[in-house]
Amino acid sequence: MKLVTNLLGAAAVIGLSVSAASAMECDTIKLGAAISLTGKYATNGVNTKDGYEFAIQKIKDSGGVKVGDKCYNFEVTYYDDESKGDRGATLAERLINQDGMQYMLGPYSSGLTTAIAPVTEKYGIPMVEAEGASRSLFNKGYKYLFAVLSTSEQYLASAIALAAEKAKEQGKDPSEVTVAVAVENDPFSLDIRAGILEDAEKYGMKIVVDEKLPRDLSDMTSILTKVKLVKPDVLVVSGHSKGAATAVRQIAEQGVSVPLIAMTHCESADVVGNFGESAENILCSTQWDETLTYEDPIFGTASNYNTEVKSSFPAYADRAVPYQTAQASAAVYVFADAFQRAGSLDKDAVRDALAETDMMTFYGGVKFSEAGNNVAKPMVLRQIQNGEYKVVAPSDFAAAELVWPRP
Repeated sequence: MKLVTNLLGAAAVIGLSVSAASAMECDTIKLGAAISLTGKYATNGVNTKDGYEFAIQKIKDSGGVKVGDKCYNFEVTYYDDESKGDRGATLAERLINQDGMQYMLGPYSSGLTTAIAPVTEKYGIPMVEAEGASRSLFNKGYKYLFAVLSTSEQYLASAIALAAEKAKEQGKDPSEVTVAVAVENDPFSLDIRAGILEDAEKYGMKIVVDEKLPRDLSDMTSILTKVKLVKPDVLVVSGHSKGAATAVRQIAEQGVSVPLIAMTHCESADVVGNFGESAENILCSTQWDETLTYEDPIFGTASNYNTEVKSSFPAYADRAVPYQTAQASAAVYVFADAFQRAGSLDKDAVRDALAETDMMTFYGGVKFSEAGNNVAKPMVLRQIQNGEYKVVAPSDFAAAELVWPRP
């Protein structure tokens, strides 16, 4: 086993003013996390870890987590799961049984969360996770799993609604819209596919391409050849950051022209920085955007969070802060809030406090259903316009007009 790092961690008071001197005297709450620092999910694994680190330090700088009459700082032990589910489960066992962890932060991806959740559930370990969106995680009756992000079937639903809206503007029936779908064969992307198919069926739209991306996510030439042949009105792609990079690159290389293209993980793949004009006018689903009007006492506004993360991590200086980073920070914040409300370090008391969470954060509202998913925050769609991400849907959150059809 490889111990990747034992993070400086920190904690923080929600609404408590404490001097720097007293903050230094805080005790420690240990959290464990298996995270993808190598393998195909490494990009977003690092983004997640950055979000955890930023929140831990930010909360620490605010004074620590107040539990009863004492303050605490978080300290996180990370192991590299190498983007492998079986390894993630093994590491979760190690963190709990050998390292004595009583609380866990989640891994990256629905697949890894699916592998680890049975372990934390078996031992009654509260886990707040930020990167496992598959709705299948929330129909198993887990009592110790809490997810701050919206579930995956919501990720690209707005793309189908937009296509229907544009059809009506042209005097057409939405049932005339044709849709092509290409997704990774993993729980997250398969849920996105299910959501797209369900929404398309509501409008009577026809699915003309329905394909799985190759395992290594490095080549979708054959799929795009079919797309060029059938000329759909909508193309949906979901394959995490590697899949997004492959899609944008090969859509340009093959000259694929589709009026509306929507995909996941644009920011983490840095499709703007890596592919420039080839990424123009692609629609990208996101859990969070710095223009949204969310705010909390620790991180401030969404815009302030964005600015501070860019200052703290040079890797984000010239690109959008990935929503994976923001939601990872939100997970730490939610844990801190639960510890404070529980007034105890007892893991079952913390679990019960998590179940009662109802708070606003820079990332959006967080309120857990009985199943453990967040029911207080919507997804939004951003379109890449002149190299910048602009929220275009839903209309209540839109900061720019949709460019359609995609030139």
